[in-house]
Amino acid sequence: MIHIVFNGVEVELMQKVMEQDETLAGEVEIIRDDFAVGPLADLDTEEGWNARLEWWKTLSQGSPYADDLVGSFDDRKTVEKLKEKLKENTTEEIWIWMGQNQHDVTGYYWLMPQLREFQGRVMVLYMNNLPFINEKGQIFYPSWLSEIQPKEFSKAKKLARPITLSEFEVDPDEWKKLVEENAVVRMLEGGKKIAGKGDDFYDQEIIKNITGEWQKASRVLSNTLNRMKIKTGDIFIMWRIRTLISEGKIDVTGDTTKTWKDFDIKLAGAAKTENAAAESAAV
Repeated sequence: MIHIVFNGVEVELMQKVMEQDETLAGEVEIIRDDFAVGPLADLDTEEGWNARLEWWKTLSQGSPYADDLVGSFDDRKTVEKLKEKLKENTTEEIWIWMGQNQHDVTGYYWLMPQLREFQGRVMVLYMNNLPFINEKGQIFYPSWLSEIQPKEFSKAKKLARPITLSEFEVDPDEWKKLVEENAVVRMLEGGKKIAGKGDDFYDQEIIKNITGEWQKASRVLSNTLNRMKIKTGDIFIMWRIRTLISEGKIDVTGDTTKTWKDFDIKLAGAAKTENAAAESAAV
């Protein structure tokens, strides 16, 4: 079997899972792009694919992996490799693992129509509203595969089922809707329903972690990522921080064209508000 995951940390996770459960032994492949954000128009053409790649390059400027990540992979080639393996070995199966989050589900929507010719050999395991046991022995409902202990995957494997012919007919329509809408942000609203949101969807999460005191932008980024309930990637959040700076909602000192550690930020107008409050109190 070939396991498909959508997050880098899950490759190592699946290796640990296979060490504990030999019945799950196989290859692990990853779909790397985050289709929950960014343009989706015409991804089946070189022009559309390159437009998305350029969007990511713009967002990645100054990031720790701008030169190493963006453009270093092509998920289309991963899919072609998968299809070749399925053609070469007619007993081979693909197992698509999904957590209950917009990142995995949009990745699934992009991937599965391309595997339609192998219907019956493409399995899906969706951790949708399913309870698991955490390290403290407590029941919880994970949103991401990485939240599940490796030993718990032996139970999860029982969920594996073939993607039905009906799903191969209906789910691509959901992807088509997302492409036509072409929102900047996409959210999971239950089941496999994805809804488009504005590019400012995460702005309030960022603002909540900024004060009237100067902080490293990288610290605000880290705090936002750790505290936000609906997760997205660091590159996208830093892009929004820079956008809020350009809109005058965040004050900045330092060089925003360099790395994320090279500039500090605070709420715009914070000093004026504090001075006004002090003057009012004095009166």
